[in-house]
Amino acid sequence: MNTKNKLKIFNDPIYGFITIPNALIFDLIEHKYFQRLRRITQMGLSYLVYPGAHHTRFHHALGCMYLMQKAVGILRFKGITISEDEENALLIAILLHDIGHGPFSHAMEHSIVNGITHEELSLFFMEKLNSEFNGSLTLAITIFKGEYHRKFMHQLISSQLDMDRADYLKRDSFYTGVAEGNINSERLITMLNVVDNELVIEEKGIYSVEKFLTARRLMYWQVYLHKTSLAAEQLLIRLLQRANELTVKGEKLEASKALSFFLNNNVSKAKFNEDVLDTFAQLDDVDILAAMKSWQYHDDFVLSNLSQMIMERELLSIKFKNKKVKPSSYKKHLDTLTTKYNISSDEAAYFVFGGEVTNQAYQSKDQKINILLKTGKVKDIIKASDYLNLTVLSKAVTKYYICYPKAKL
Repeated sequence: MNTKNKLKIFNDPIYGFITIPNALIFDLIEHKYFQRLRRITQMGLSYLVYPGAHHTRFHHALGCMYLMQKAVGILRFKGITISEDEENALLIAILLHDIGHGPFSHAMEHSIVNGITHEELSLFFMEKLNSEFNGSLTLAITIFKGEYHRKFMHQLISSQLDMDRADYLKRDSFYTGVAEGNINSERLITMLNVVDNELVIEEKGIYSVEKFLTARRLMYWQVYLHKTSLAAEQLLIRLLQRANELTVKGEKLEASKALSFFLNNNVSKAKFNEDVLDTFAQLDDVDILAAMKSWQYHDDFVLSNLSQMIMERELLSIKFKNKKVKPSSYKKHLDTLTTKYNISSDEAAYFVFGGEVTNQAYQSKDQKINILLKTGKVKDIIKASDYLNLTVLSKAVTKYYICYPKAKL
């Protein structure tokens, strides 16, 4: 007989005590798929810039669930009917919204898993869990996919002012020490309401929304798109691509069974069956770190140097520019590498590359953040606010970058 206490309490450094509301959610948290999130860093390699940024997707998921509990309570207090089944579905959907993340959060999506996003993987995991839990997640999946008739419920999970963003901005600000991202998420939630089946913020919360959008812009430039973090993530992506390239050519690389599977197989969305999902569920940051520790001594020039650069934090130089980088700039660095190390231009291209990043704090053409005025009218935050900078925040700012080695590899 299982007498395990399933109404446990987590002590979270951001919100204090977080309670698990029922046995089903406890069992989902206990499941090996969810426990894997303890081994997936929330911010990838950002700890190479901000030493405190070692928090995990597990932390974030619990924080999101806590905020969703608060949101449901506030909306009920304001007369919005939310049934017990709907509440449970909202909590499950937000708890599992990031369960599909791979090692270091985003690197897998751009390297050895092709054409499939972490959101799609999260849905695969939820459907598998739904089968295991006898259909208990059906409503949660419907809301997660945006197919439920009460639109505001999906907006609580995925919109420009959802529980995901409300947690990660505050949490990432705390762990990085970047105070500009410290939003008052609970104040924002207190101002939530529903009009015509859509989520709105009451007028007295307008300044909190302004702070939220400003914080989002600053966190992207200072943290998420920090040039050193960007260079490190791009190195990791290229490291996995090189490992995949060598494996396809018949090279046997030391790696865990799960990582070896993805290096040896071209896994696309169409091939993601239950067996592949179970193999993916065995992957976490540990697999990649262990592989890098081994690969840094490999005979392949590219694989060994990329591994050493990440392990020893001897990263590439990276320059941001307002205009696209000229081809001549790439050629200069590529020629230097090919001559100095007697490597091919294809090999040199692993160390010399560029790209672009875009920061847009508010996407005015997508799901808007609507303000409920005291008159009863609903206005887009851009029109309702007297803060001129919000118009600027709705414009996409694109920066271009080039990465190349420092004096020596």
